[in-house]
Amino acid sequence: MIENINDENLSIDPIAKIILVHLNKEDADKSFSPQQLAQFVADERRRPKDPPDLWRRYLPSVKQQALFLSRAGKLIIMRKGKPVDSRAAKGVIRYKKVS
Repeated sequence: MIENINDENLSIDPIAKIILVHLNKEDADKSFSPQQLAQFVADERRRPKDPPDLWRRYLPSVKQQALFLSRAGKLIIMRKGKPVDSRAAKGVIRYKKVS
């Protein structure tokens, strides 16, 4: 399925779509932490009675979808300012759009 990700008609996870939208809004040099992207997702899906830390619920899904998008060539995982392979993405990481 990953090799078909370039097909624009392919339906991807809504969280992956939100990640891509926010990555594409910013400059090519801007990167985001998993927490920041989880906060974007939470803001998109927030209901009036949701708690302020709703983003924590989305953090595992954001990380999972970011790995999928990285393997599909849609984003870059950064560690210490350098791109890393998705299998080695542990510790403090950031996500950056492919330029």
